[in-house]
Amino acid sequence: MKNLSIFGLQIVPAIYMPIVYFAWVSVFLVLKKLIFSKIQKFAQRTTIKLDDILVGALDLPLMLLIFVSGAFFIDKAFGFSADSELLKGVSVVFRATTIIAVIIFFDRLFKGLINAYARKVTILKDSGGVVHIITRSIVVGLGILILLDSFGVSITPVLASLGIGSLAVALALQPTLENFFSGIQIIIDRPITVGQYIRLESGEEGYVEKVGWRSTWVRQLPNNVVVIPNKVLVGSRVLNYHYPEKEMSVKIQACVHYDSDLDHVEKVTIEVGKNILKTVEGGVGEFEPFIRYHTFNDSSIDFTVILRVNEFVDSYLIKHEFIKALHKRFKEENITIPYPIRTLDWNDNSSPIKTSK
Repeated sequence: MKNLSIFGLQIVPAIYMPIVYFAWVSVFLVLKKLIFSKIQKFAQRTTIKLDDILVGALDLPLMLLIFVSGAFFIDKAFGFSADSELLKGVSVVFRATTIIAVIIFFDRLFKGLINAYARKVTILKDSGGVVHIITRSIVVGLGILILLDSFGVSITPVLASLGIGSLAVALALQPTLENFFSGIQIIIDRPITVGQYIRLESGEEGYVEKVGWRSTWVRQLPNNVVVIPNKVLVGSRVLNYHYPEKEMSVKIQACVHYDSDLDHVEKVTIEVGKNILKTVEGGVGEFEPFIRYHTFNDSSIDFTVILRVNEFVDSYLIKHEFIKALHKRFKEENITIPYPIRTLDWNDNSSPIKTSK
């Protein structure tokens, strides 16, 4: 490496190189502070979050690149990297720093995107931490492979080893991975979400407390929690009482005597239903109840009363109060709710009952 001659004065590389590097870095750090501060203020004034995320992700990597660019400038201007093994090592360090700066940028970018859109995207809202860990692992893993390749290290054996290792891990963790991918399917497909009331094919029912990557937690009405593996949940039939909406109809079975005036029964039942929906908590007051006769039974005419509640758990109280009120009103109106009756007909010759004279 040659000396630098200024006005006949010979300056050795050990003196002018640090000065040039320091001047280069100082100028660009000042420019970065001036320009970057204006960009940050502009990004804060906009309603789009993406520009704020980009600016935040660029801050630290840009500073590292400024330091790296100083070394590259000296390398190109003075050709110092070919003169000594020490300076070659410095060049390698700066090359590695460039790759690390890129890794940091993408890591901070994806982290900012996950945090910014976690409330809007369901999969990020429910499992943002896991998504960030997976994203960071991918970014760092690719960065390490690129770093090794830039240093002349063959990454083909590494990729082969990773493939074989991944296969072995997948076989060892097959049940866990089945639940994991089932959890991804639940989060993306969204047959259920947190807060909904569901009933499983096996009979368990309750509010969805948590949808995790391995299992789903359902809090039953007695305040017990059922932990269901996602694999089981995906493979079973699930009745979702909150989809497409919480408000739902309630069907109550009743019956009256054959001698009853069915028009009068219908009128009285609807009046009781209207009053219950308007006065009992959980009822939909503006709903118009109705009944449907459907069966000539052995000792009664059966019908179904249709009411409406705000959500599934409200049906218990609505049914309770409606049955009490209907029973009381039927007594007042002399409407008979019959007991089971059997009528037996026979003649003297075929009488099954033996009597002694």
